[in-house]
Amino acid sequence: MFTVSLAATLTALASAPATAADKTTNIAIAIHGGAGTIDKAKMTPEKRSQYEAKLLEAVNRGYQLLAQGKTSQVAVIAAIQILEDSPLFNAGKGAVYTFDETHELDASIMHGKTLNAGAVSGVKIVKSPIALAEAVMEKSVHVMLSGEGAEQFAKNQQLALVDNNYFDTEHRYQALKRAKRKLAEKQRALNDFQAAHQTLAPEFKFGTVGAVALDKYGDLVAGTSTGGMTAKRFGRIGDSPIIGAGTYANNKSCAVSATGHGEYFIRYHVAADICARVQYQGASLSNAAETVVNQVLVKAGGDGGVIAIDAKGNIVMPFNSKGMYRASRKAGQQAHVAIFKNE
Repeated sequence: MFTVSLAATLTALASAPATAADKTTNIAIAIHGGAGTIDKAKMTPEKRSQYEAKLLEAVNRGYQLLAQGKTSQVAVIAAIQILEDSPLFNAGKGAVYTFDETHELDASIMHGKTLNAGAVSGVKIVKSPIALAEAVMEKSVHVMLSGEGAEQFAKNQQLALVDNNYFDTEHRYQALKRAKRKLAEKQRALNDFQAAHQTLAPEFKFGTVGAVALDKYGDLVAGTSTGGMTAKRFGRIGDSPIIGAGTYANNKSCAVSATGHGEYFIRYHVAADICARVQYQGASLSNAAETVVNQVLVKAGGDGGVIAIDAKGNIVMPFNSKGMYRASRKAGQQAHVAIFKNE
């Protein structure tokens, strides 16, 4: 029989590898509800409180799941679905209208440990596009499904389906009417639909929801969901369902969800570029995200922003537009909700 001194025991415990439970202090989540022309002068206290309340609900729900030991994937899906179900945001219930007065929705999700991903584009009857993106990732051999094929897969997976008019909201319809009037005016002047569409104000080109999270197991996940661009035509697809553009996650670097003028985010591979700078250049998350959003995109003429989180739980949420609906929460801290810069 032998005994071990208290000092030796403490030394052994201190040098033991961290367990999953020890990593609970690193859990963190960030969400966004879209970036763009958010006019501070028109943001009434009542309207602001509505946005803040929904953002707070979503980020707290995701955080609660992380605190319970649930995975970052579960937390990201839950947070995004709260935003999808709100008419305040351009995703799910609040999706914008296409030129033909219907709704076409996109979403994607990526897991940082496995680099597995799922995405859907142009779906019209799936209540939760992010749930369908997750099903593509988990239950199919593909990464992206589109249109009727994606909807057939949703039926096979027994996901909730709705009529397309489920996504109707009056304020989005009024926005479509304004956009079509502006398009008609510009098209008469320019005699070119493409040129006319390029002149649309940023308010018609933005709107997305997304979430990024780090769980106690050290896994990063990013997800994004959107109704796309107001008055879009010809089956236009933006960056939200494109892995590397609007969504990217890798445990070796970071997880990113983007929002903004999708064409620019696709061309500049924004989400993956940020993570690549972290992984290969050794850049900090803050430096990588700021460089891409406020230098690369600005120089190119692209508006928008991102939320990003790294393997240490650091969170950044830069944007170059007038505002971005956003919220975050880390272990041991209360949730932070903001809309404009310097908040």
